[in-house]
Order: sequence, then C-alpha cells, then structure tokens
Amino acid sequence: MTWENQPPAMPPQPPTPPTPAGGWDSAPTPPAWGSGGPAAPTTPVPPVPTSNAWGGAPTPPPERVATPSGPRRSNSFLRVVVALVVVVGLFGLGFGIRSLIDGNTTTVVRSSSANGQVTTTAVTIDPGSEPIAYVAATVSPSVVQIETTDGLGSGVAYDTDLFITNAHVVGTASTVTVRDSHGTAVKGQVLGADTGTDIAVVRAAGLAAPAAKLAIEKPHVGQIAVAVGSPYGLEQTVTSGIVSAVNRPVPNEKSVVINMIQTDASINPGNSGGALANRNGEIMGINSSIYSETGENTGIGFAIPISTAKRVADQLAAGKTVARAGLGLSGPSTTPSGSAGAYVQSVTSGGAADKAGIKSGDLIVAVDGVPVRSFDELRGMASGYSPGDKVVVEINRDGKILDVSVTLGTLK
Repeated sequence: MTWENQPPAMPPQPPTPPTPAGGWDSAPTPPAWGSGGPAAPTTPVPPVPTSNAWGGAPTPPPERVATPSGPRRSNSFLRVVVALVVVVGLFGLGFGIRSLIDGNTTTVVRSSSANGQVTTTAVTIDPGSEPIAYVAATVSPSVVQIETTDGLGSGVAYDTDLFITNAHVVGTASTVTVRDSHGTAVKGQVLGADTGTDIAVVRAAGLAAPAAKLAIEKPHVGQIAVAVGSPYGLEQTVTSGIVSAVNRPVPNEKSVVINMIQTDASINPGNSGGALANRNGEIMGINSSIYSETGENTGIGFAIPISTAKRVADQLAAGKTVARAGLGLSGPSTTPSGSAGAYVQSVTSGGAADKAGIKSGDLIVAVDGVPVRSFDELRGMASGYSPGDKVVVEINRDGKILDVSVTLGTLK
C-alpha cells in the first residue's frame, strides 16, 4: 500500500521529449504495498520513433490542378433545392438553440480573489451534459491543500472551519498550513488523528472553503467518481473515472482492515485526504491510498467511505479517543468448504458474538443485509460501526439460515 502524501512539490517544469529507454516488454516489478513517498517510476518508455515525430518542416501542400473553365449554366431547380436545405438547416439550428436555452441548467457561483479583492463569477453548467465539470465546480471550493514540514496532501471542509484529511498526511504535526482554492494560506491546528482508520481533523479559520455536501447513499459499482486534490502539489487537480468496487477490504500499516471504495480515477502522491465525489457533487469518500508497482497511479485507488470518515472525524473533533467495534470472534481468511462467507473458528467468551449465540463453525454470510464474502470483509465492516451499535448478523448453521441480533463490543 502506498500512502499518497509527498514532499512539497516544486513548480511544474516544461515537459521534455522522452529519451529511448527499454521497450514495451520489460518485466514489471512485484506488487508492493509499502509506505512512504512515491517510488521512482520503473515503467519503461517506448522508443522514440526514428521519423520526425517531434516537429520539423511542415508537409508541403499538394499541387493545385487547374480545372478547365467553361460557361456557367444557370440551374434554377438546383438553387431552389439549396434554398430549401438552408431553410431546413436554419430551422433545425434554431430548434437546437432553443433546446439549449430552455433546458435545465445549474448555476454554480465561484469566487476569486485578485489584488486583495474578491469577485464573484457565475458559471452555468448543465450537470446532464457536463457532469464532471459540474462536480468539479461544486466540490473544488471545499477541497484544500494541507502542508507539513514533511510533505503535503489534501483535505475536505465538512463543517465550519473543520477539515477531514488522512492521519498519514498530518503525521505527528500539531499545526499545518492549509491553503484554499483561491491560494489563501493559514495555520491550522490538528485536533486529532486516528492511525487505525487513517483519518485526521484539522481546524483552520479564515478560509473561503464552504462545507461540502456529504453523500448519504452508498456508492455503487460503475457510477461516476471524481477525485479532487493536490497530486504532486498541483492544487485543485480534478480527475475522473468510476467506482471500480465497493467494500474492498484493505489492511493498513496498523493491521486494521477497512472496507474501502475502489476507483480508477487517477490518484497520485498528494491526493491523500482529498475528495472522491459522485455525480451530484456529494463526497462519498476520502482518498487514502493506491495499489501500485511504481508508487504512481495505475488505476487502482482507494477511498475511505464518508460514513466511516465522518464518524471518526466527529469523535476526533470532540476530543474523544476512537474506539473500534468488534464481534469477539476469529476465523481464517478462507472458509474450509470454499463457500463465500466468514467462517467462525472461535468465539471469545463473554464477547459480543458469544452473548448473541454465535458459535464456532457458523458461517457469517451477511451483516445488516450486506453480503460477506470473506473473513477479511467482515473485519473491514467493523470500521463502519461504533461499540454499542446493534447489527443483524445472518449466519448459515448446518445449512439453516439464521438472523442474529448482535450488540457490538469494543475491539481490544
């Protein structure tokens, strides 16, 4: 796993033509889930073509061939046909313009600062025809850049002067620099960080960063996903893709499994703590990590579901210690029979599962109606709950399906 914070970026340099290095058939390096800054790219670049691919003299135009001249004949029928075509074309064009004018559009008000004065510009975007642009205009003002002495990442405004980010972005810092979408930078105070869920909260006042709207509905595979953050220090960068998977169990450096949102929207070093939004401009996840062989985006990124991030952030902002929920049972990564589900190998005496009547040998197949395919998924589901929450656990016991109500305990 690669955590996506990075040292402060230098201003982008103009691109230079690549030099020949390797070929297309170089063997990739083994997958790595390591921590730390981005690794140097190892993917070979294709050889530069030997032809003049980067410029050179323009291709000369083809020789003009003289056409024989002759008397022009008047054709009134042809003129009538052309006139009819023009009229029909103008009618269609007028209808198209009318459709655009009468269609439903959304006006997004953006503010900008120049010479110390703030001006407001109204940008009208049709979310139906330009969903990505609409999301970018809606979400970007709420996304900030967060910088420490060790690196930088991103953050999302979720309440008055409060920003969600990743714990690995703030590290051990007690204060950070927070920069809004207009470039204004202020000092922010780290209110708390939970390395288990990789969520931190920063308080910073005086920024033009409105609280983002948080998604209530759970994401679905295939829906639009838009990431906003500061990859390589390039603030307010927008990338898009889809939700590639949901409830993907991902372990972190603390051996805590979180069921994450997987996306192919480009996420690179510096995107950590930034927003992953749906087509309505609602935050559905906080970008956290990627799976990569090079340390750079390969189309597999992970975001902490906003329900988990918000629950943890509220506890941190209130000065509380984040307690993790648990069932009080253990099991192997795969079931003995090969069936989908979480096989219960042992139950902790006096724990939540024991009190609810769950026994060793049971196969847990769902929690609150959400299918469980493996024990790792079951572990990841716990990150979405708090101790004391009640859940309905569906188990398969000797071929009989049972619904068991469980009051979650505290994971030790």
